[in-house]
Amino acid sequence: MGPGGPGSGWPLAGTLLVAVATSMVARGEDCLWYVDRNGSWHPGFDCEFFTFCCGTCHQRYCCRDPLRLLTERQQRHCLAF
Repeated sequence: MGPGGPGSGWPLAGTLLVAVATSMVARGEDCLWYVDRNGSWHPGFDCEFFTFCCGTCHQRYCCRDPLRLLTERQQRHCLAF
């Protein structure tokens, strides 16, 4: 059978590829300074290896969930508005 057939390693390889791509995209995505909903200023901070900045414009934290990723571009957009 060809690629993707029963018993092939394609599903695992695809999952691994997504995980590696996510970590490469997230590299350097640390949390920039921000102002919370109460108007308090919070300094920026670095996330540990294999974690990245997550959250919203007004609350940021480090996590491993790529669906919660808050890129530095998105964070700068928060500052503009």
